[in-house]
Amino acid sequence: MAQPDPDHPILVRPHGGRVRVTLAGETVADSRDAQVLYECGYPPVYYLPREDVRMDRLTATDHRTHCPYKGDASYWTVAAGGETAENAAWSYQDPFDTVAAIAEHVAFYPDAVEIDDSGG
Repeated sequence: MAQPDPDHPILVRPHGGRVRVTLAGETVADSRDAQVLYECGYPPVYYLPREDVRMDRLTATDHRTHCPYKGDASYWTVAAGGETAENAAWSYQDPFDTVAAIAEHVAFYPDAVEIDDSGG
C-alpha cells in the first residue's frame, strides 16, 4: 500500500450537501452522502456511493488506470437521455488506506456530465 506523501497531499471529506449528476437532462446519480477528494494540483472530485448511482446507466469498460496515491481505477461509459459519455465514470474498488473513504464510490468527469452540488 502507498504511504502518505507530504509532497502530494490528498484529503477526503464528506460533502455535507446534495450532489446530482445528469447526462442530457437525465439523472444518473443523486446523493447526500458524497465524499469530496482534494488532491494536490487537481480540482476537487465528488465520489458518490454506488447505492446513489443509477448503475443501470453505466456499462463497464476495459479502461483502467493506476494512481500511485489512490490505487487502481475501473471505468464505465454513461448512457442517459439519448447520449453516451465514454469512460466518464470511474471507481477505486480497493483504494489505498489513505483514501479508503472512496471505496465503493463512483466519480464522474465534469466535462462529460453535468455535476450540480448547489442543491440542499
